[in-house]
Amino acid sequence: MGLRGARGIESRFRRYVEGLVSVIGHADRAQPLRDYCTGLVMPVERKSVEPMAAITAPGRTGAQHQSLLHFVGQGDWSDAAVLAKVREVVLPRIERHGPIEAMIIDDTSFPKQGRHSVGVGHQYCGQLGKQANCQVAVTLSLANHAASLPVAYRLYLPKDWAEDQVRRHKVGVPDEIGFKTKPEIALEHIRWAHAIGLPGDLVVLDAGYGNDAKLRTGITELEKVYVAGIQAQTLVWPPGTPPGKAPKLGRHDAPGAISVKEVAMGLRAKAWRRITWREGTNEELSSRFARVRVHVASKHQPDKPAPEWLLIEWPKGEDEPTKYWLSTLPPDISFSALVNAAKLRWRIERDYEELKQEVGLGHFEGRGWRGFHHHATLCIAAYGFLISERETIPPSGSRSTALFAQPALPRGYRPRGSSLAA
Repeated sequence: MGLRGARGIESRFRRYVEGLVSVIGHADRAQPLRDYCTGLVMPVERKSVEPMAAITAPGRTGAQHQSLLHFVGQGDWSDAAVLAKVREVVLPRIERHGPIEAMIIDDTSFPKQGRHSVGVGHQYCGQLGKQANCQVAVTLSLANHAASLPVAYRLYLPKDWAEDQVRRHKVGVPDEIGFKTKPEIALEHIRWAHAIGLPGDLVVLDAGYGNDAKLRTGITELEKVYVAGIQAQTLVWPPGTPPGKAPKLGRHDAPGAISVKEVAMGLRAKAWRRITWREGTNEELSSRFARVRVHVASKHQPDKPAPEWLLIEWPKGEDEPTKYWLSTLPPDISFSALVNAAKLRWRIERDYEELKQEVGLGHFEGRGWRGFHHHATLCIAAYGFLISERETIPPSGSRSTALFAQPALPRGYRPRGSSLAA
């Protein structure tokens, strides 16, 4: 749509980027920062260094390519300082639609070829929905029902990478970075956010993280509550069964405990209710839910666990329940509020889709640790500006980079990695 309907957006973008310049350090980094951020919000297919150089300096693409490559791949500037500035500017804009409701843990993946990019390995790739060669970053976002903003972002380093000194050295993995599981990285994110006073007393997790009892216990120790997706075989003491001691070995060590699926299948028809929730847009969605109070049977729980909510979703037409959550939200929380809290996690799935499609989060072509995180930081910064500007976009317009004018490119230019390059 060009600039119609978004009057003054380019000047606001310049002011926003100058705020980032103020924390970037050496003055020589100011122009590369401006150019990199500009490249990320332009309506072009690829947001890797080479095409962004052609966008931002069509008359001297080669020199610009080297400048941006050094800035993002080798520049000794602080991701933490830039992300702090983004939070300072963007969170108040998000909170105009309501207070931050939750911290949401997730991960995002990037399919890759070869074995040399930092952290790449054969692992579950959410983008493809299967095991594949990819990189995975563990993230923490602050969210309400209007928007979410990533505030912590770290690459997961598989164990074979963490223990390979040659590969670590080649891609610049810092000495202090060792092997940690994804839930351990997630708990580090939450502890950091708690320590610096970021808003959000509720932590929302999908089953990939919520099934980790150590992570749930760590959240409770921080005096936060959670809604955590879990797997169907998770053991609990159901209503009416007194909890025993924390099992050390398994089900046979927890008399009376049954799986949450068994709990669900044993509920009476009147336990199920149709609940409607709003999932980040004006479209209302609904499904069939039940909830009961249970005690979790886990070796990582205290010997006398406190009761928690077990929330179960069983959509009409399905042969069995499809989703399960544990929650330490208060006993008097309404049924609809509990469902809304569980469903809030899907807010960031939409936002990460936009981060990848609109500002090229997955387009980084370098191999190094520093470049991977620098590129992500600047993508988050660009995305932060775009979600701050959503109110300026007409209902018929794109919510993204179409706010900015089409760039001039060198004649015949085809970015590497583009579908046009072939």
